[in-house]
Amino acid sequence: MVIETEFPSIRDANFELDVRRENEVLKATIAGLKAELHKFNKPPLLVCDVINVQGEQAIVRLNNGHAFFVNICAGLRGKVQPSQRVLAEQHSFTLVSILDTNKTFPVEAYVTVEKPRVTWADIGGLSDAAREIQEVVELPIVKPELFKQVGISPHKGILLHGPPGCGKTLLAKAVANSTNSTFIEVVASELVEKYIGEGAKLVKDIFQLARERAPSILFIDEIDALGSERLQFTNSAEREVQRTFMQLLAELDGFNFLGNVKVICATNRLDVLDSALLRPGRLDRMIEVGLPDHESRAEILRICTRNMNLSEVFLDEIAVITEDFSGADLNAVCTEAGYFAIRESRVTVTQNDFLSAVRKLQGSDSGDKEYMHMFG
Repeated sequence: MVIETEFPSIRDANFELDVRRENEVLKATIAGLKAELHKFNKPPLLVCDVINVQGEQAIVRLNNGHAFFVNICAGLRGKVQPSQRVLAEQHSFTLVSILDTNKTFPVEAYVTVEKPRVTWADIGGLSDAAREIQEVVELPIVKPELFKQVGISPHKGILLHGPPGCGKTLLAKAVANSTNSTFIEVVASELVEKYIGEGAKLVKDIFQLARERAPSILFIDEIDALGSERLQFTNSAEREVQRTFMQLLAELDGFNFLGNVKVICATNRLDVLDSALLRPGRLDRMIEVGLPDHESRAEILRICTRNMNLSEVFLDEIAVITEDFSGADLNAVCTEAGYFAIRESRVTVTQNDFLSAVRKLQGSDSGDKEYMHMFG
């Protein structure tokens, strides 16, 4: 009879233990949900830049250009410094946290930073342009003592102009490779930001990155998107572009010493560029990168086909019928010729494959007809 009376008590104790554990799990779940709900109800923080710090207060600027004199919370006093990016509470603008810009807003998100593998041997038909770039960009980095002995300052930047696909980017990468420099590439249109002052700050940060990675080549492609001629009557968007452009001019002017940073700009719209950008002291030399002539086209074709398996292909003859083709067009001809061979399950590329590729890129049968007229 004693055993029979103990079983119910044991069962009741286990039941109470299970209920207590389940109650604790439910309380933890409710606490977690309340914490998440509190986060959802909490207003977002404002991102702003610190201009000046005065004791327990600071002057900060928002992205829209407005500046405020605000308080610093007790935990940040003595830690906030000018030029830092911080988070502020929306209602009182009290500074509550310092933002790690290296993790949240890296300038590398807007640029391409690399060590190019392109060499001068990979570029054909641009010997004159390559020689000028070597004089202006490569020589001051490799042999700076020559300029000190002569008593002159090397050029800060150059402008490459010419039709698309003629090798402007390849030239910039090749000189970066030959000087063992960091290659920083940015498209000018990406420097134009929506909010006032953001584009100018981005330009400043990019030049600072170039100084930190020196020796470096800063390549700004499609510079006409930013440096086109300024108009007298503008709207707010164009005025922001002009602010960014003026920051670029200030950086090129040398308010901050560029050192082993060389600026190479590229455009195919030389006619629309502002004269302030082209004056000596900013972009000191303009180098034209035009369409290749017959000998240059043949050289480009030899470079593009050096790894191809060719069978009785006469590249000089292909160069004759590809007049007005750019370097990019000639590379496309070689690629298309390879596709024609693959399409017929061949591992060698023939002359007919190249003729078909030329005809395809020209959009007509003029390639074959001209070839037959000259050589048939």
